[in-house]
Amino acid sequence: MAAPTGSPALDHIVERLAGTADPRRRYEYVLWLAKKLAPLPEEYRNEAFKVKGCVSQVFVVGELVNGTLHWRGDSDAAITKGLLALLIEGLEGLTPEQAAGIDPAFIAATGLQTSLTPSRANGFLNILLKMQAQAQCLAA
Repeated sequence: MAAPTGSPALDHIVERLAGTADPRRRYEYVLWLAKKLAPLPEEYRNEAFKVKGCVSQVFVVGELVNGTLHWRGDSDAAITKGLLALLIEGLEGLTPEQAAGIDPAFIAATGLQTSLTPSRANGFLNILLKMQAQAQCLAA
């Protein structure tokens, strides 16, 4: 079992992915998460919400409501959208401090990196970093 991330939802996702030996099953789970993601309104598809360092177009929007974070996002690539959905689900409802404190080491524990291209793995990290930066800005 991986070290706790500080997010019960993210811990559950990491445990589920880590417990799957078949890379294809991990991809299927990520694609399933992508399908669950609600559409992102056009007004958020701009540079302020764009994730830099991703080959795909990725947008993520954090909002602080009563002290907890709520996320929306979208990507033009299915796998990347699934990775975004994974992070949205994992960081949903956290405080900005909790989100900012998530250690990216959990990514390795998912087992996804073994089947992601280097650019997609880097994009996954960049999405997390963008979400953490937004969380810190919302807390200020």
